[in-house]
Amino acid sequence: MLKGKKIVLGITGGIAAYKSAELTRRLVEQGAEVHVLMTKAAQQFITPLTLQTLSGHPVHADLFSLTEEQEIGHIHLADTADLILVAPATADILAKVTHGICDDLITTVLCATRAPVLFAPSMNVHMWENPIVQENIRALKKHRYTILEPDSGYLACGYTGKGRLPEPDALIQAIQRSLKGSFRRDILRSLKKVRAKGHVTPL
Repeated sequence: MLKGKKIVLGITGGIAAYKSAELTRRLVEQGAEVHVLMTKAAQQFITPLTLQTLSGHPVHADLFSLTEEQEIGHIHLADTADLILVAPATADILAKVTHGICDDLITTVLCATRAPVLFAPSMNVHMWENPIVQENIRALKKHRYTILEPDSGYLACGYTGKGRLPEPDALIQAIQRSLKGSFRRDILRSLKKVRAKGHVTPL
């Protein structure tokens, strides 16, 4: 299902960023082509070198890097991705995308892409329950972004509750479901176009 698929993995600045290493490894094992984008804050939790080694591709972090733009521009990533997963997705990235703010590489790619986008929020339980965060989540769902519910349990901040990043297995299953649904939608759109041109005789 993932063989040959280009997955763009956006990593933002949460403690759960460490899980992105295992997620990247597992995606590559299943044949996916993984391109990693990182915020500056994410690099405080895991190094680009680790993810570059696991993905086999350069990690992109700077919107204004002439070298990175020359090698593979952010618009190219947005156009060619089969799916984008932001994991962990902080309250900050959710708010920025909700309001159309494009001030770094990840938000710019998200704004420019037409690929399916999945957010896997991870944060303190009180942040997750904050009405503004929940309002942003509802807005994102309205615009057809997929929000993966965080797990419940003991959090790094010491609290217990909802806010844990789902394990890699769950994230990969969500990616597979989304790609399967996207494929079905593409087939239906193609059939509608063909029928509109009168090339298909109804049964």
